[in-house]
Amino acid sequence: MLELEPAADVTAMDVDPLRLQRIQENLERLELGAELLEGDGRQPPSNLGEQAFDRILVDAPCSATGVIRRHPDVKSLRRTTDIDGFSEQQSDILDGLWPLLRQGGTLVYATCSIMSGENDATVSRFLARHSDASAAAPAVDWGQPTQHGRQLLPSPGGPDGLYYTLLQKS
Repeated sequence: MLELEPAADVTAMDVDPLRLQRIQENLERLELGAELLEGDGRQPPSNLGEQAFDRILVDAPCSATGVIRRHPDVKSLRRTTDIDGFSEQQSDILDGLWPLLRQGGTLVYATCSIMSGENDATVSRFLARHSDASAAAPAVDWGQPTQHGRQLLPSPGGPDGLYYTLLQKS
């Protein structure tokens, strides 16, 4: 995002300090800057409540079923019941971050999952809880349209499986 808009004021938050360290290394390599914050989207740090963001990107923790070819251990690590747990966690993150989005703002919800339970179903439940939210598919020509977004399926020699939707706050 910063490569497209270097002057943007960006805050990156993650629960994992090692991921934040990798973000910092990438920012330095690209000669870009952002505020890095250790925190959990389910219960954002209280000082974030003082801000209203125009845009929020949620790269949600998920089953990683869309990246199995690069991470084959996913096949042996995941259980059918994991999807419900990830969906609940995703819902909590969306609910936790939604109040930080400015009216008229857009939240991009993304997973590397091909499971509808983590994608459209999670978004449907979110929309049912938030009357000030609407969903729109990104205006792109890749992937397949879904109820609320777009799903890119993994293909040999092609991209990973990804899901994206835009949640807009009225």
